[in-house]
Amino acid sequence: MKKSLLVAALITGFAGVAQAETSVTLYGIVDGGIAYERVKGTVNGADYKGTRTGVLSGGQSSNRWGLKGTEDLGNGLQAVFVLENGFDLGTGVASQDRRMFGRQATVGLKSEAWGQLDFGRQTNIASKYFARVASPFGTDFSNARVGTTFGAADSVRYDNMVMYQTPNFSGFQFGVGYSFNNDGNQRFKQSGGEQPNNRAWTTGLRYANGPLAAALTYDQLKTNDLPASPAADRDVSIKSWNLGASYDFEIVKLHAGFGQSRNGWLTDIEYADVSLGDGYIVNDGMKVNSYTVGLSAPVGANSQILASWGMADPKNGGVYNVNDKKQQAYSLGYTYALSKRTNVYALGSYIKNVAFQENLKATQIGLGLRHQF
Repeated sequence: MKKSLLVAALITGFAGVAQAETSVTLYGIVDGGIAYERVKGTVNGADYKGTRTGVLSGGQSSNRWGLKGTEDLGNGLQAVFVLENGFDLGTGVASQDRRMFGRQATVGLKSEAWGQLDFGRQTNIASKYFARVASPFGTDFSNARVGTTFGAADSVRYDNMVMYQTPNFSGFQFGVGYSFNNDGNQRFKQSGGEQPNNRAWTTGLRYANGPLAAALTYDQLKTNDLPASPAADRDVSIKSWNLGASYDFEIVKLHAGFGQSRNGWLTDIEYADVSLGDGYIVNDGMKVNSYTVGLSAPVGANSQILASWGMADPKNGGVYNVNDKKQQAYSLGYTYALSKRTNVYALGSYIKNVAFQENLKATQIGLGLRHQF
């Protein structure tokens, strides 16, 4: 009996040591509600009107679940991994082209002294550094998200990426990533043949100290294996840089951002039956300037109001003569915390000249419930 108790005590002790050195966490967000959406106007010269009322999936935050873990390797070094799946709450179907871990799949090393190095599918630097600085909505709140106006910050994800991020130095952090093929498996380059993979760079610098935050980012995607729509020449480089800042006055937090995209857009543009691109838009010669201003303010101890305006202004239609109509987005949001993990929210957005189409308007109104675990 005493031997059994001793063995049990030893097993328990070793298990405690293992748990202290290694941890795996299950986490996620479940977000749903109801919404009314309308798209009305003219698409390529033809009248269009469509409405939809029903379940809203991921109105504030995209639905997801994931596993993340760390192992202490000694001397301040850790092995880290993240496996994150996105899904539609209304249907249960996986998002990101129905990939198992389409939101993120990375493994890497992390050190407080040397920074973090990750390998695998992950979001670009603009989505990490710029989005939440430039807009109170960040990458959240459906059509109100900053990615409606800034394509490079629209939760852009690259496959086959190696990313390094420095530690925080007095509020400053630098990051850089390189994708060997941005979408799908890496292909062999045949001797004497052209490069079959789409290569991508993403880099940026951010600062956060006290009430001030700022970010500067740059992305470049060299297209070789082009999407079917729209058709385009090979070897076009889509380039995008963005600069944003925010300042917290306690009673109100102000946000602002400016950026420019050349030769295309780093995500597709899709509203109802209006669709441009397949993952991204290639348009040699196209140039778009993007602007946004916004604010967020606490209302009592548990609630917050958010508002923003954003404009994407095409200065050159490029070889496909994209309509030179300014897309303008007006958004309003409200959140109320029921607990630390659960909140309710309301959102409204109105977009004029959607996808640079003259007089095409998109309206969205929604109410929802979000739970984090």
